[in-house]
Amino acid sequence: MSRPAALGVLMLETAFPRPFGDIGNRNSWTFPVLYETVAGASVERVVSNAAHGLIEPFLAAGHRLIERGAIGVATSCGFLARHQQALAEGLRVPVASSALLQVGWVERLLPPGRRVGILTFDADALDDETLAAVGVPLDTPRVGLPRGGRLRATIAGDLPALDREAAVAEVLESGRRLCERHPQVVAIVLECTNLPPYRTALAAATGRPVYDIGTLLPWFWHGLSAANPPG
Repeated sequence: MSRPAALGVLMLETAFPRPFGDIGNRNSWTFPVLYETVAGASVERVVSNAAHGLIEPFLAAGHRLIERGAIGVATSCGFLARHQQALAEGLRVPVASSALLQVGWVERLLPPGRRVGILTFDADALDDETLAAVGVPLDTPRVGLPRGGRLRATIAGDLPALDREAAVAEVLESGRRLCERHPQVVAIVLECTNLPPYRTALAAATGRPVYDIGTLLPWFWHGLSAANPPG
């Protein structure tokens, strides 16, 4: 008997809290989702070390998802954009590696001279190779979460508690900084899959539409599920 179709998500090996809206919170999704954790895939190894030595474990976990019924695969870290081609080639199903896939699409919707800006977990680590791998213009404005902030510390340190009030304040401060530094930015893409819980507040604070993994995956699933109806 065939398994019900679902969207597979490759998860980093983390234990920090995942509030509603986070990719790792099953209640964030209105469609069936399967999760597989990639052993050894810490935030540091994926973000700071470009997932060096982890592609085979990611592919192995992806194949387990496919065996369980996944008809497409996403990842829980936007920095895996760097490996979009390797993942799609190795898994042989559609792969949405990163919310950054939306940057080029959204920019094409905008009037001439207007830009998309990126809010990322780590602006220093978001290098040209990562951007180019998913077609993001290399001059795209971007800012990161504050290095001394609590949200970044919770994610990087895999801490068991989340200060939501501080997290909201830090995301809003980062978004405002992006818009103040780059007044041509009229839309924002969130690289980090842990930032969607703050999307609504950020959009209200900046007056800009905000796109993230929470806007990408419903679109992704809509197409996948239509091509793979139940029954």
